[in-house]
Amino acid sequence: MAVTPAPAPPPTAAPPLPAHPDPRLDAILGGGLPHELSHALGGPFHLLLTERFDANVTSFVQALDEAGVEGRVYYAKKANKAAAWMERCALTGTGVDVASAGELRDALAHGVRGEHVVVTGPAKAEGLLRVAVLQGCLIAVDALDELEGVHAQARAVDRPARVLLRRLPPAQPHSRFGLDDGELEAALARCAQARDAIVMEGFSFHLSGYATEPRAELASELVELCLKARVMGLRADRISIGGGFAVDYAAAGHWERFLREQRPAHYHAGKSFDPADFYPYHSPVAGADALRAVLAAHNLAERLRAAGVTLLLEPGRALLDRAGCTVFRVQGVKDRGGYGVVTVDGSSLSLSEQWFNSEYLPDPVLLPAHESQGEPYAACVGGATCLESDMLTWRKVRFPARPAPGDLLVYPNTAGYQMDSNESPFHELPLPPKVVLDTADGRTRWRLDRHPLA
Repeated sequence: MAVTPAPAPPPTAAPPLPAHPDPRLDAILGGGLPHELSHALGGPFHLLLTERFDANVTSFVQALDEAGVEGRVYYAKKANKAAAWMERCALTGTGVDVASAGELRDALAHGVRGEHVVVTGPAKAEGLLRVAVLQGCLIAVDALDELEGVHAQARAVDRPARVLLRRLPPAQPHSRFGLDDGELEAALARCAQARDAIVMEGFSFHLSGYATEPRAELASELVELCLKARVMGLRADRISIGGGFAVDYAAAGHWERFLREQRPAHYHAGKSFDPADFYPYHSPVAGADALRAVLAAHNLAERLRAAGVTLLLEPGRALLDRAGCTVFRVQGVKDRGGYGVVTVDGSSLSLSEQWFNSEYLPDPVLLPAHESQGEPYAACVGGATCLESDMLTWRKVRFPARPAPGDLLVYPNTAGYQMDSNESPFHELPLPPKVVLDTADGRTRWRLDRHPLA
């Protein structure tokens, strides 16, 4: 899927937005394997590259090491349900962030140690808290009544519970998550009172958006809160700053041109989107570099070192950057006066942005079943259901030639939140399987993603 300077698109086509070049994936996609898998599996599928996940985890760890900061990376499991990521976390000692009993069971079943799991989310169920306490998980407490629930479970199983107190971000006071100033003060007093059953290890927060400076500012506040909590006899030696590390999908020039030139005429049926609803598909500071920016702002790294505070991170999408793509087979093409409508063998439920009043913008790549010559062809992409709204790509994408039945469309870099957040077997269409690729020894081998209960 190498990117070359694109000629001017047909008048009806949207401005191009190719994903960053990925020579390793290009080699895999150009070798015939996608067509073989499409034939074998009989429908759409997702490709997963676990070595990319490992490399992304390593890049975050390196950023912590460079700053001389003690830290731990927790993979936010909600970003992708594949068992492959749990297998890698278990083998490498990477932490996992879960928010339900099912996610916790899945992590533990794959060998992730309980002490390497952080349990987040609001109003956690009794059963989830019980298992979390028994397994020694770190629990991010979101409310005062939840703290009482944790205390009750710890007493019931006669094991101390490890907790973080989740801070309501002052800059986002309308968030439904976290403890405000008064609640935080009450929670600290309760933790001090219940030290036999609760080990208060520190504080956490989650911020919307991807800006680095506000994360550093709030993290610095949490460091000070740790120091105050220690005066109360509490451990308070770590803080979690959650996720929100952007992924850079496309080059700045392509992204700026897309935002500048896109208009309703570039979309099927004159569909329009608010650009504010688009994910920022170009980010000049992304992934581990975003962590470096957080550590550099407000002297955060120095404050963490001086206070002896460990920094916890919960990235999801950023650990899945370039770690997967989604492949659909073309079932039919119809002309609609200046552009085409391509129908593929799946649905937009496999591209979650479409279900958030937005559009997944990195351009799909055409893999023809046979060599073909033709003029550039603009087309939108629809799913195989009977819903008008089932559009994988509303915009009219410029393809190098008219797609044909049997061709494949590859949507790049979909592992982060896209490929299974909203999938369902609507119309009794089977869920796309996940195919794990292994290229470690110079060969490309594949297997279906495993599940511990399968």
